[in-house]
Amino acid sequence: MKQIKFIITLCCLMMLMGCKSRTFINNSDRTNTLPALSVKGNFLMNSNGDTVILRGVSYGWHNFWPRFYNESSAKYIINHWGADVLRAAMGVDIDKNSYINRPDFGIECVSKIANAAIENGAYVIIDWHCHNLRLNEAKEFFTKMAKRYKGVPNVIYELYNEPINDSWTEVKNYSIELIKTIRAIEPNAVILVGSPHWDQDIHIAADDPITGFKNIMYTLHFYANTHGQSLRDRADYALSKGLPIFVSECAGMEATGDGPINREEWGKWIDWMNKNKISWAAWSIADKNETCSMLYPSASSEGDWNDNDLKEWANIVIEELTSSDFVPAIISE
Repeated sequence: MKQIKFIITLCCLMMLMGCKSRTFINNSDRTNTLPALSVKGNFLMNSNGDTVILRGVSYGWHNFWPRFYNESSAKYIINHWGADVLRAAMGVDIDKNSYINRPDFGIECVSKIANAAIENGAYVIIDWHCHNLRLNEAKEFFTKMAKRYKGVPNVIYELYNEPINDSWTEVKNYSIELIKTIRAIEPNAVILVGSPHWDQDIHIAADDPITGFKNIMYTLHFYANTHGQSLRDRADYALSKGLPIFVSECAGMEATGDGPINREEWGKWIDWMNKNKISWAAWSIADKNETCSMLYPSASSEGDWNDNDLKEWANIVIEELTSSDFVPAIISE
């Protein structure tokens, strides 16, 4: 009898230990029960009232690396890298394969990643990956996406990847129009709003936030070998003003996407995001000859990558996603 009790106790302890690690399991078990997200104060929360931190990766521009935009690669990243969120970066207006020139192709690529995330129990950011204001085209796109994924709790909408030359007033007005467009169809989904200067001027948005809508967050982008404490200070100011932040793009090298990886500064950013319970997606799933592209050209389009396919940056991101001291997706208060 004592042996049986010991075995039961040991099994329970092993189960508890398992809850604290990011084990590679098929997340389809939670597909039908994935909780809807909402924004409460500075935090992303689920329908049970738990604070949520999503951690994952962003695909590169769909028009440059469409070969990775498939269900198999997404499933692999979710189930083998431990990603809670994928970001589908739909390139809007650069080159002949961009959304402006081939809208159906852009929607097809984004939908493959979104559908795979839904099927495998992860969240997905549908990203209007653009550096210019294109309100009419964005309205058309988000209307289609909101109708396609109405009521699906997995989907997050990112309205404007990285404004460069637009003022906050211009970005704010643009964002309000798109929020109204999405809310007319999808009343509850989380929506991410960009800020000027490559999502660096979040402190300006904090002084004049969008009001009258729920479930809105603001994006901050950083590249750790370029952006350090001064940008975290801006973000801390925004948080102190009650502005909820989502880091929808980040990496460890220079802002060009190339150059050396600053592991020390990357670690400071990770600590800062963990401390403030901020979700993030690392850039990027691509095979360009640059530091931030996680894959070599040898990598298959469908996932199942071996060590020789992965660059240093991929291994750093995977190490963080599979960190044994982090409970995936949900932090109970």
